[in-house]
Amino acid sequence: MTDVRFSPFETALDPGRALAILREAVAGGDDGELFLERRRSEALMFDDGRLRTASYDASEGFGLRAIRGEVSGYAHATEISEAALRRAAETARLAVGRGGGTMAPPPPGTNLKLYTDADPMADASFGVKVETLREIDAFARALDPRVVQVSATIAASLQEVCILRPEGGLVSDIRPMARLNVSVIVEENGRRESGSTGGGGRAGLAALMTPAHWQDAAREALRIALDNLRAEAAPAGVMDVALGAGWPGILLHEAVGHGLEGDFNRKKTSAFAGLMGQRVAAKGVTVLDDGTIPDRRGSITVDDEGTPSGRNVLIEDGVLVGFMQDRQNARLMGVTPTGNGRRESFAHAPMPRMTNTYMLGGGADPADVVAEVRDGIYAVGFGGGQVDITNGKFVFSCTEAYRVRNGKLGAPVKGATLIGDGATALRNIRAIGNDMKLDPGIGNCGKAGQWVPVGVGQPTLLIGGLTVGGSAA
Repeated sequence: MTDVRFSPFETALDPGRALAILREAVAGGDDGELFLERRRSEALMFDDGRLRTASYDASEGFGLRAIRGEVSGYAHATEISEAALRRAAETARLAVGRGGGTMAPPPPGTNLKLYTDADPMADASFGVKVETLREIDAFARALDPRVVQVSATIAASLQEVCILRPEGGLVSDIRPMARLNVSVIVEENGRRESGSTGGGGRAGLAALMTPAHWQDAAREALRIALDNLRAEAAPAGVMDVALGAGWPGILLHEAVGHGLEGDFNRKKTSAFAGLMGQRVAAKGVTVLDDGTIPDRRGSITVDDEGTPSGRNVLIEDGVLVGFMQDRQNARLMGVTPTGNGRRESFAHAPMPRMTNTYMLGGGADPADVVAEVRDGIYAVGFGGGQVDITNGKFVFSCTEAYRVRNGKLGAPVKGATLIGDGATALRNIRAIGNDMKLDPGIGNCGKAGQWVPVGVGQPTLLIGGLTVGGSAA
């Protein structure tokens, strides 16, 4: 690992010549940029009593983009040099054709700093990280004799980006990320179940590696596993569903958030297309995408086009008021970019993506929200899911859920899936708790083959009329 900062215009490129090449590539177009990136990452996994994997990866390169109307030309390379830049410019230039465009105004500047620029991988030596994982393994096994397997992971990365704009503006951002996960498997009378927890954000590893933190994580993973060990078969049918605060916001992210991204609405492939200014959710429902929350996993000081991230209201008191926009879609739709132009790496072109997407809290006591459920479930953990953006239909698997009858929380249930569509679910929200919280920092979002870190959040909610898939008779 190196402590030398990523400085491509000092070590590999002459800034004047690089700017001239970029300007040649976008001349006659509407927009474009040169995105340069260096990324380093490390991951260690302790599994089944031993260090199973230890990896370190490093990459760097650039992507050059030229835009004319709806057409975007993009070329990238792992070699940062003037020769490679010229070759990329020739390819990207093809999108501009004969020109005739008007260059979009540059993004505004910002002095905002949302996270540290320290390297989280340097917080502890390799030996200390391995020993911490060993201690987590021993601690979790000692918690309960039914624990038969423990997996623990420590991961950290540092992404450094520089974005050169055709008008000459240069924006840089240094983005740390750290995460710790613990999973346990328990066994009793031949039945095995698992539980896992974890989290992190744009900060160092030091706080995650303290015994106070990882011991709580191990206890929580065990609690979930033991609940699953006594879980009954989930019921099936149309029923009321209470959702817990925090991570269950992943359902909001998938079933609603993607449908509020600008490109899907410009192309009219979203279930929310054409509904701006109309009521799309129950009164009291306010949904935001906010990339400005310090240290959060989905936060970005600037997006991958150089636009400062923002706190963007999408649904206000049930009314659709905004979409998430990158620069291209914003220009084509005649609106302002919102700081949501994101990409997985230099090898990918940016597109409208979420950052931290969440619903604001209401006025109800969370216990009262659950007490309103006559016959249904209370879901607090989710795994995989599928969503059709065109109609908002979703299917989500519950990893932790409980039976509720006459407002009373009952036994945990296993194998529950939630089935519905985002628009109907929003309109059927009957109660909103006052306990809004964000997830612990575990979200990744996929779109068009690209993955980016995100955050989700919500208060405790009561949704009427969701279909629950289960196996109970």
